[in-house]
Amino acid sequence: MKKQEILVTDSVFSELDYYLKKIGVKRLLLVCGESFSSLAISKSFETIEKRIGVKIVKFSNYKPNPTYDSVVEGVKIFRQNNCDTIMAAGGGSAMDVAKCIKLFSNMDASVNYIEQKITPNDVNLIALPTTAGSGSEATRYAVIYYNGEKQSIADESCIPSCVLMDASVLKTLPLYQKKSTMLDALCHSMESFWSVNSTEESKQYSREAIQLMMKYKNAYLANEAIGNTAMLKAANIAGKAINITQTTAGHAMCYKLTSLYGIAHGHAAALCNAALWPYMAQHMEKCIDPRGKDYLEDLFLETASAMGCGSIEEALTRYQSILAELGMDAPIMKNVSDLEVLTESVNPARLRNNPVRLDKETLRYLYKLILNIN
Repeated sequence: MKKQEILVTDSVFSELDYYLKKIGVKRLLLVCGESFSSLAISKSFETIEKRIGVKIVKFSNYKPNPTYDSVVEGVKIFRQNNCDTIMAAGGGSAMDVAKCIKLFSNMDASVNYIEQKITPNDVNLIALPTTAGSGSEATRYAVIYYNGEKQSIADESCIPSCVLMDASVLKTLPLYQKKSTMLDALCHSMESFWSVNSTEESKQYSREAIQLMMKYKNAYLANEAIGNTAMLKAANIAGKAINITQTTAGHAMCYKLTSLYGIAHGHAAALCNAALWPYMAQHMEKCIDPRGKDYLEDLFLETASAMGCGSIEEALTRYQSILAELGMDAPIMKNVSDLEVLTESVNPARLRNNPVRLDKETLRYLYKLILNIN
């Protein structure tokens, strides 16, 4: 993976000006949501052409779970305005759209982009994450929807070459969203640690991200600048970890919880891992990591150590106490049929990264734990 440049900016955003001048940007496509105008940095973009001669072309015509058609429109605008650089300012949707515009920008517009082979290009992609959680700015993955069907796009060349970290963007986030996105980053780090695809590099990223979150969690929740900056860094580092390993069962299990009960993605992932991690620690005989159950136990111990704990049991207690402190309770089951809906929703392919074998019966058991069903 190409080294990613990290810019930690201040209220005058001089770091961005310097970077744009350094790489010779003339026309920049700014992919952002309507809420971008409420951020302090948006005022900087209003005068950037006068300051450093960079023309800004704004593209906001997309929604959460962005569609292929939105990306096609973005590619057209990018080409029509002869843009040379793309900047994504927002959460996962902005990142997904911007990544796909970059990947599709040099393809044949007369053929469906999804059906074409990706050829890397030299279009600059800059990311300004407005939440500290998804880590999308550090991964090769993007998701868009074509005819209602989810399309996963993956290529190393869509990883942004530069990330702008502006702590002020987190100050106005609702507290629940701050908690949920932090938990998403924590789950990324934990799951990457124990993924069957973990490497020494990914484990170092996981360790560093968890340690940052544990150290600055309270400052982040108190909306202090030092805590917000640290959490942006932690989410980015956790993203680098899952870029290597991908996520495991905790994420595979969480998506239907989100859609059924309307809880945030990070909240759902955290609840799943609260049931999953103890189960795995107690069923090492089901280990499917080719490195063996002793190695997996060491990974759990390393995860615990990163959390500042001396044992797996202490770390499990610490993890549960964090969820309790944050008030991240489990939803109440609405219908008896929900249990089967949840169990059937898990994509078996997403379980291949999990170090402990999980079958349908086990998934049903875990969902009962998550929902506090006797």
